[in-house]
Amino acid sequence: MTASQAVYGGSIPLTRSLKMQMAKVKRQKYGRLKSLNLLLPFGFLLLTFSGCATAPLEPLPKASPAMPGIYHRVERGQTLWRISKTYDIDIDELVKANRIADTSKIETGQMIFIPRKPGVKPQSARPLILDEDFGWPVKGKIIAGYGQMRENAVNKGIDIQAPENARVFASRSGKVVFAGLTNGKFGKTIVIDHGDGYSSLYARNAQLLVRPGDEVVKGSSIAKIGSSGRDKAKYLHFEIRKGYLPQNPGFYLP
Repeated sequence: MTASQAVYGGSIPLTRSLKMQMAKVKRQKYGRLKSLNLLLPFGFLLLTFSGCATAPLEPLPKASPAMPGIYHRVERGQTLWRISKTYDIDIDELVKANRIADTSKIETGQMIFIPRKPGVKPQSARPLILDEDFGWPVKGKIIAGYGQMRENAVNKGIDIQAPENARVFASRSGKVVFAGLTNGKFGKTIVIDHGDGYSSLYARNAQLLVRPGDEVVKGSSIAKIGSSGRDKAKYLHFEIRKGYLPQNPGFYLP
């Protein structure tokens, strides 16, 4: 049985007329298949793009309105603390708005964004009253920075190396609320309350020159540097605290 006979069942005699009809049918069928093969790639692309066009799109997130504020260029000797007081903004808000790392220090020329409260006009930087600013408690080399690991613990202040019996000065005016010997590595320690939620701590002293209740002014001598316990290195451990939380002194010291 031939292919033609298989298609048609093989029971019908193949006359010349029938053969001509069969050839015509084959030509038409081949033409349709060829056209279909040519259209398939385009049909696929059409379906693809049609699907993209009709599929539901995810809404784009709306842009948040720009935070109102101004930029302040850090001048020589300025601290983040001074800038926050100048513009009457909490220092924590400045740190957050500018994404400043907790252990970093701002640099001269750096641009600091000052968020502005609605209805409050920006003001130019102005000098602080001397006693409002923090000063260095002793001259020396920083041997351990804020946030560094020291003696298997995170340093909550800075350690400043200085000669034995070097004078320690009040970083800022305030009232002495503690002056005495502490347990552990701090040894003889002084804590000064600055009256605005801030306090400063001075540890590892050889001699204390003030007592609890004393009012001290910025820059006055309060102690002499020594050592503590088995660690005979001579350095001052200094902290600035906001409430009970230690702060990065780099934000406060010029």
